[in-house]
Amino acid sequence: MLLGIDHLVIAVPDLEVAAHELEESVGIEATDGGRHPALGTANRLVWLGDTYVELVTIVDEAIAAGSWLGVPVATALAADSGFVTWAVASDDLDGDVASFRALGADYGDPFDGERWRLDGEVVRWRLAIPSRLGPAEPPFVIAHDPVSAEWLPADRAARATQIHPIGGPDGTMGRVRLDALELPTGSVPATIQRLTRALGLRFRPSLAGGGARDANIGSQTVRLRPSRGEPAAPPSIHLASPAAIDRSVEALGCRWVLRPSR
Repeated sequence: MLLGIDHLVIAVPDLEVAAHELEESVGIEATDGGRHPALGTANRLVWLGDTYVELVTIVDEAIAAGSWLGVPVATALAADSGFVTWAVASDDLDGDVASFRALGADYGDPFDGERWRLDGEVVRWRLAIPSRLGPAEPPFVIAHDPVSAEWLPADRAARATQIHPIGGPDGTMGRVRLDALELPTGSVPATIQRLTRALGLRFRPSLAGGGARDANIGSQTVRLRPSRGEPAAPPSIHLASPAAIDRSVEALGCRWVLRPSR
């Protein structure tokens, strides 16, 4: 079963600079990440409960040029576009992939992945990827190893109470959660067809209006928004926090929409 949006992947040329920009402009703090030796990439993570924003850069161009993540990250960096792809979390990866394939999706077989943290701990997972990755393409599906670093009960409990300086200039701190991912697309019907075939999502007219359509994944919303002749329109990442004030900022090639929790 799909549990929700697992994480968002944003390509950045410099991890430290990107982390500083997010903290200063959006009010969310990145922790240390690590390296993907087999992918030629490195990252830093912004935890929002068990969901996170992954800042990714290229550290080995030769390896990245042949890896499933390195190629779209390099493409996004070359285009200065930021947002690469997104992932959904599953508690039954093999079963979900089989179901998606029965719907006509083109996910490959699940395979193992890992990241080496700076403290030497190894984070492990399994994932399945579609034939194409992109902002308006189906996401990849991931299942984290519950006995590896970052996914032990103590790690998850600590994340559940993590606070960020989300309140803007006054520095108010609070827990932050991903509420919605809004993706611009030149054809809402075509993108609905791809995501319905890939994940079995059910879309409905969005209260946001303007021809947008919404679907739920766990407690989060995926919104498709007509780009209306704006092919470079950025994705919008909607964050909610008790400490937030209503505002919208541009950072790392995305629009960040903040609102107080309901």
